Amino acid sequence: MHLLLVGISHRTAPVELRERIDFQARGVADALRALTERGSAREAVVVSTCNRAEVYVACDEAAATRQDLVRFVSDFNGVAAGEIAPHVYDVTDLDVARHLFRVAAGLDSLVMGEPQILGQVKEAHTVATDAHTSGPVLNRLFHASFAVGKRVRTETGLGSGAVSVSYAAVALARKIFGDLSGRSVAVIGAGEMGKLTALHMKSQAVTHVTIVSRTMAHAARTAEAIGGASAAPWEELDAVLTASDIVITATGAAAPIFTKAHVEAVMRPRRNRPLFIIDIAMPRDVEAAAGEIEQVFLYNIDDLQATVRENLARRASEVARAETIVNEEVEKFGSWFRSRGAIPTVVALRERFEMIRRAELERLDFKLSSLTPEARARVDEITHLIVEKLLLTPTEQLKALDNSEIVDAYTEALTRLFALADLRVDERTERGRTAQSGRVEPFKRPTGGRR
Repeated sequence: MHLLLVGISHRTAPVELRERIDFQARGVADALRALTERGSAREAVVVSTCNRAEVYVACDEAAATRQDLVRFVSDFNGVAAGEIAPHVYDVTDLDVARHLFRVAAGLDSLVMGEPQILGQVKEAHTVATDAHTSGPVLNRLFHASFAVGKRVRTETGLGSGAVSVSYAAVALARKIFGDLSGRSVAVIGAGEMGKLTALHMKSQAVTHVTIVSRTMAHAARTAEAIGGASAAPWEELDAVLTASDIVITATGAAAPIFTKAHVEAVMRPRRNRPLFIIDIAMPRDVEAAAGEIEQVFLYNIDDLQATVRENLARRASEVARAETIVNEEVEKFGSWFRSRGAIPTVVALRERFEMIRRAELERLDFKLSSLTPEARARVDEITHLIVEKLLLTPTEQLKALDNSEIVDAYTEALTRLFALADLRVDERTERGRTAQSGRVEPFKRPTGGRR
């Protein structure tokens, strides 16, 4: 069994291609069903975000499956394989674990340490679980990635501090007002940056958001996109400013639309109530002198970008610690993953010893016939414990091997020495169920009489 990852991301593919390779838009569950029908993978999980499209599988033949996965990505998304191939990356086995762990930790994101990706990875696994395409190997892999993401967020500062202009504006507003719930926000301009900042504000439970634009239709569309916001005509601008606690200006005006005198006029009826202005327009919408007015807190895009740079630098200093956590968790997962190669041999070895034990008890049945049922059960228990003791050390040693070539050599030797390949398939299947359940079947006297 091999792990295999085939994907594209912001590191390898332009946005135009990423927009066309969109499993979310076409349905991740449908993609998993289509992939299962191809038969090349035993297990599958698809992670699809705006910055990456990745297919994780457990398979028997990595090379052949890799080619089929590229064809699958092409077929399902209707994009020629020749367009995809130059941008595809693929990794196998523990490199898959390392990649996924770094993704879940935010180390492979466009914005280092961004928190949304861990939730997206969890959602991808949930969809695969519901579709019954994630089995024991990928379940173990993805749950390990969740643990990595949690450790990085709790043990490092990788995700701390705002690293976008829009979110930096929210962070500054919280410094001034503390809790933003109950505050009113005005957005001047119906552009994308103003809308994004307003969305961040809404996530802080502000009471109301009002969009003001020179074109009422634009304001209405932006308000609808934000959800729960209202639109106001340009003629009501001053009234909106007077009623607001936070003002976001993001127009395309060639000159400032708010002079110092204009802001002073707005502040008079506010009775010393503070006004927080975030000017993210370029060129600026608000005269710098307006920041001199008492109880007016004015920040422009340069102030916000400086905050972003500081936070990015702070996050960068945490990368080494986050990578150490990833390395530790890859080693843990690797120990489990490597041990899987020895499991069939361990099970077969135990089956062989158990068959010998039971055969000998049956052969000696006539000598045990005089024993009470309790004594016979004790004999059965003792012989079982002896077998367990004999197999304990070689089992632990075999599972602890960290070199796949040595594991293969040892398992081959054990298979030959104990003739494990000669076990009947039906016996191995049935006894494997018994071993996995942890039950020990008691020795029973044959019904055919003494031998």
